[in-house]
This record gives sequence, structure tokens and C-alpha cells, in this order.
Amino acid sequence: MRTIAMIRRVLTELLRDKRTLALMFAAPLLILTLMYFLFQGANNINADIAVQSVDTDLVSAMKIDGLHIHEVNGTAADDNTETHARKVIRDNDYAGFLSQSDDSLTLTLAGADQSQSGLILQSLTTAQTKLSAKAASATIASQAAALKQLQSTVAELTTQLQAIQAASPGAAASQAQSSAGTDAQAPSSQQTAGAAPSSVTVKYLYGSEDSTFFDTLVPIMMGFVIFFFVFLISGIGLLHERTTGTLNRLLATPIRKREIIFGYLVGYGIVAIVQTAVVVGYTLVVFKTQILGSLWNVVLLNLMIAGAALTLGLLVSSFAATEFQMMQFIPIIVIPQIFFSGIIPVESMPGWLQAVAHAMPLYWGSRGMSDVVVKGASLAQIAPNLGVLLAFILVFLGLNLVVMRKYRRV
Repeated sequence: MRTIAMIRRVLTELLRDKRTLALMFAAPLLILTLMYFLFQGANNINADIAVQSVDTDLVSAMKIDGLHIHEVNGTAADDNTETHARKVIRDNDYAGFLSQSDDSLTLTLAGADQSQSGLILQSLTTAQTKLSAKAASATIASQAAALKQLQSTVAELTTQLQAIQAASPGAAASQAQSSAGTDAQAPSSQQTAGAAPSSVTVKYLYGSEDSTFFDTLVPIMMGFVIFFFVFLISGIGLLHERTTGTLNRLLATPIRKREIIFGYLVGYGIVAIVQTAVVVGYTLVVFKTQILGSLWNVVLLNLMIAGAALTLGLLVSSFAATEFQMMQFIPIIVIPQIFFSGIIPVESMPGWLQAVAHAMPLYWGSRGMSDVVVKGASLAQIAPNLGVLLAFILVFLGLNLVVMRKYRRV
């Protein structure tokens, strides 16, 4: 009976907590629905490649779903072809550049996205296989025609020799040698026109052929780890002070509202700075991550990500009555961030999901982190990402001030 009473007590408390019930049933459905739309288009990989002086048959054979081919001017024999390829990739954000010189191909891959590089390599390999098979078929057909013609010629010569031999045996031998020497050269005129270029040189603008998908994920996961833990610690920490009465006792002192708010921000901000240094240092030492850009840009981006997570965590904590309820906001606030951070290419998502991705702070942070770590972007190039993150921080801070006056009586 006591066990039944305990069960009844637990269920009664859950039924009274409408917010917990809503999150328990609504959050899983939200995550499942989001994953359905995200992974439905996950296989729709798109890549842009520039081609210069490449055989038209090869370009036509390379056309597959998701690969967009762009013709560029110039000749592959130019001395600055490699420099030109790198410039075209950087200026247009292409995934690759393909040029041809005589029977040799040079493929320069951006290397920032392994899935795009794989799509280009697959299309080039498939195109070469198609052209090689087509050339082989043409060669076989040409050889068959030449062999048939040779057989017809031999039969005709045999008939002539028999007739000449019957008339004059000596003249027959001389005529046979002359005819054989003339017609023996017929098969040597065969050509293998239409064959694919046999030599392919692959170069990488970012990374190398040894780069793995994990190398692409490192900057994304670095930002997510910082975002997640700063959000969680700041939200639960302030909520704990409110539920235990520490905040109310603090309000009894002469301290001002703004001093309390910015005190929390700076205090947790110092923790975020230390955490950022630890995470960045760990990835550099343990994972041997190669950062092509400035390390200070990486630290700056992580601090901006931490600032967005800090202000968002303080804001969300105002809607939770207990630490348990704060944890329940993670599936709604934090998990969608990782989906839109770049693990799944945003370009492959439906248009409305791309708009949702742009409303996520971690999208801008991870995008800037990838540009710095993988592409070596400068401070000026990541300035738009920093500006958007700063806008998120200011908006969350303003909402936090409004909500704290209403719910926390600060």
C-alpha cells in the first residue's frame, strides 16, 4: 500500500506540473519532426565546380545530380593556372576547379567539405569510365570493320592469285607479294579518338587528401561544446540562486538592478573564458587540429558563442521553476542548434529550414569557426558572423532585462 501511495504521489505531482507534461510529450515530437525534415534532404549534396579548357565530352559526361559546372575563361597552359584556380575557388566559394592541358587534367579541390569533394571525384571518375568505355567500343568497332575488310581483300586476292597462277606461276608470286605489302598496312590506321585524358593530378586548397570528416567537425563541435555547457551552467546557476532565496536576500541590499545583471554576466563570462581556453587548447594538443587562420580569431568567436549562450541561458531560466524544468528546455533550445551548426549542410535543407538555421546563434558561430580553422579566414572576413552574434547577445540581454523585472522582481 505504501508503494501504491508513492506511485500516486509521483503521478499527482507530474499531473499538476503542466509545463513538465507539455515538454515531455511535445519535445520528443518536435525533435523527431525536425530530424525528419533535416535528414530527408541530407543526401542532396550540391557542389559547384569551375572548368577551364576541358574537353566538352568530358564536361558533358561529368554532369550528375547536385554538381553545378561553371565554364571560366583562360587556357590551361597559362603559368598562373594554379593561382587562378585558387582565386576562382575563394572568390566564388566553389568546391573545385578542373583544367586540362593536352592529355593531362589538374583538379584543385577546396577540401573544406568532404562530401562535396567526394561528389566531384565521383563525377570525374564516372565521366572517365564512360569515355573510356565509349572509346573502347569505337576501337572494337573500327577493328572489326578493318578485319572484315581485310578478310574481303584476302578472299579477293586469293581469287586473283588462282587465276594468275593458272596463267603464269612466276607472275602470280610477284603479284601476291606486291598486294600483300600494299594491304597489310590497313589495320595500322586505327585510332582511339574520344578517349578520356589519362593523367589526373589532384590538389587541395584547404587540407589534404588525408583529411577526414572529423576534421570538418572539429570547429563545429568546439563551438557547440562551449555553447551547451555555458547555457546549462549559467541557467541552472541563476535559477538555483532564485529558488533558494539568495537572489531575494541580495535585493535587500543597496545594489542596483543593472549591477546585479551585469555581475552575473561578467562572473559567468570569466568562467566561459577559462572554458574556451581549455577547449581550444585541448583540440590543438590532443586532436592535432591545424588552424589555418589566426588563433585569436578562434578564441574571439568562441567567446562570442559563449556570450550568446550565457545571455540565452539566463533568459530561459526565467521560465523554469526548478532545475529539472531547466533541463527540459535543452531538447527545445540546444539540440536544434547542433542540427543547424553545419553537421548537415544547410544548403541541402528546404528553404524554410534554411531560414530557421539563420535564426540560430550557433549557425553563425560554427560557420565563422569553420572559415577560420579550415579556410584561414581573416578578421574582416568573419566580421559579419561576429556582428550577428553580437546582435543575438544584445537582443537576449534586452529580453533578459525585461523578463527579470517581471518574473524576478529585480
